[in-house]
Amino acid sequence: MSTVAAPAVRRAPAKRRQVSFFQLSLIAAVALLGPLLAFPRTWHLPMVLGQLLAGIAIGRTGLGLVDSADPTFTFVADVGFALIMFVAGTHVPVRDRAIRPALGGGALRAAIAAALAAAVGTIIAFVFSTGHAPLYVVLLASSSAALVLPIVDSLRLEGPKVLTTTAQVAVADIACIVALPLAVDPPNAPRAAAGAAAVAACSVVLFFGLRWLERSGTRGRVHDVSEERKFALELRIQLALLFALSGIAVAGHVSVMLAGFSFGLVVAAVGEPRRLAHQLFAVSDGFLGPVFFVWLGASLDLRALAGTPGMVLLGICLGAGTLLVHGSLRLLGQPLPLAVLSASQLGVPVAAAAIGSQTDLLKPGEASALILGALITIGASAAAGSGAARSFAREAPAPAG
Repeated sequence: MSTVAAPAVRRAPAKRRQVSFFQLSLIAAVALLGPLLAFPRTWHLPMVLGQLLAGIAIGRTGLGLVDSADPTFTFVADVGFALIMFVAGTHVPVRDRAIRPALGGGALRAAIAAALAAAVGTIIAFVFSTGHAPLYVVLLASSSAALVLPIVDSLRLEGPKVLTTTAQVAVADIACIVALPLAVDPPNAPRAAAGAAAVAACSVVLFFGLRWLERSGTRGRVHDVSEERKFALELRIQLALLFALSGIAVAGHVSVMLAGFSFGLVVAAVGEPRRLAHQLFAVSDGFLGPVFFVWLGASLDLRALAGTPGMVLLGICLGAGTLLVHGSLRLLGQPLPLAVLSASQLGVPVAAAAIGSQTDLLKPGEASALILGALITIGASAAAGSGAARSFAREAPAPAG
């Protein structure tokens, strides 16, 4: 008697939750936590902090209302990441003549901080057995111009020592952002170096091309027509160039972070029109930037961090190590409040966490540890900014009348 085998029952694959307009509305709404926490001026908290916390609340750690692995969500976040780094690059004061005399002292301090970071970062990687010493070295040596410069402006800090600190932060920010793609994945560093070189070469070509358009008056004529006819041509062209450079970076196995920051430096060196700055602020800080930070917060699994106390300790050590490295510059005559202020981190740890989450190069909970270390430096820099204001703030002008 023969038997016929029953056909195997195939289970339908579980549908991945895709981003809908309702979820997009939720992302935009919860991102308002950023301005709410940044509203009290005396706290000196960056708007990024609230947006990260909002993403944590609705992502993997919290309610699970959004899926950070969704391709659409990830792609929109990548666009926001490139735009955020572009805006950060435009904030580097490469055209500020007052900062040029201080570049020598600032570069020397940044180099000394990098040497100290090499020792401290290697020790941390050895103690925690992560094998990520190059990454930790870059993190400990980095500074965030996007955080430090607004604090300096808002507190009206001035003087030669403030200028040297500003130069130090700018040099460290540029160097560490360039080095990060190489440090995250050392075995593939040659491939990343080739991709970074391609992005750098394209950025140089863009610099000379945009400078010629500026000096020939072409850019000014396009600006006049665009403003009169409401074409927004400058924004359209800049976004097209940014996305093209980002495409070259992705093809070269380099993060869009480097493409955005490099193009931002190019625009800062040529001179960013005020109208374009306002338009970019609306696109970046109004929508794409918050989407990226909410996505990053949603991708972090703080439950894994809570389940691995070693990663909590790693985050504390990274934050304390950064403060130690930059605070040691007090021995070279840098005032302690300014030294701690220069330790403020944002872009590099966020980029490292984002790249690590996308490529699975980090250990479970390690991305959250990087963010924890950055938050420690942000809190210390807020306190240091208040201390620096007592010694280096210029008096506010008297009101008219």
